[in-house]
Amino acid sequence: MGESKVTFGLIFTLVFSIIALFVISEWIKKFLVSKVLKNYNIQQGTRQSVGTIVKYLLIIAGMFSILQTTGIDLSAFGILVGALGVGIGFGLQNITNNFISGLIILFEQPIKVGDRIEVEGIAGDVLKISARSTTVLTNDNISVIIPNSKFIDDQVINWSHNDRRIRFNFPVGVSYKEKPEKVKQILIEVALKHEGILKEPKPDVLFDEFGDSSLNFFLRVWTSEFVNRPKVLKSELYYEIFRRFEEEGIEIPFPQIDIHIITGGDTLKN
Repeated sequence: MGESKVTFGLIFTLVFSIIALFVISEWIKKFLVSKVLKNYNIQQGTRQSVGTIVKYLLIIAGMFSILQTTGIDLSAFGILVGALGVGIGFGLQNITNNFISGLIILFEQPIKVGDRIEVEGIAGDVLKISARSTTVLTNDNISVIIPNSKFIDDQVINWSHNDRRIRFNFPVGVSYKEKPEKVKQILIEVALKHEGILKEPKPDVLFDEFGDSSLNFFLRVWTSEFVNRPKVLKSELYYEIFRRFEEEGIEIPFPQIDIHIITGGDTLKN
């Protein structure tokens, strides 16, 4: 390669050095995340991002150092770099796009490890951010591998970007004969009784509208425990609301349509 001779010893040294470089860089990343940065007030996702960036920098610097130390003429890679550039231009556009998107994610941190996100109808927790893709774990324990470019080009909902506290709005409808003040009191009591709902900010009830067959309310509650399980929280609240409504004799209506049929009337005239 250039003026350097390729020998079995050189190949063995290169392979051993590259493997050692990846192992050491991964160990340094884990040590930095779990030992060093853990002592500071830094979120888990931020620590993972910093560790991954440091790992990439070590690998890049280590590769150049290994090539120079083994005596390989780097100028011999000019043709390879040119061919790689052509390949990127034609066949590796998506890979390059995902790699650059991964770097943007690590530096800007629109998402971090541990965040609850929703993209293209997929909701789950960010498990791992790598150079090409991001692994998202759904509530069904299914790992979904999503290309990094999706988080840059498409709309992403991050439920825990700045704070793990999330407010949910659960609709509740009652009969027109019920008193709104009583309904509000029961809903607030149910919310305050639930251990997964925060006491501050306090839960509240909005009188939303006069529906076709019901008075419609929204029970608004804050939680940090059920960020990744909103349907579970909704189900538990609805079980308790239904039980309390039965105890208090509050009717939950169902949609009704009254049809009046008139027969024997005069024929309509234009």
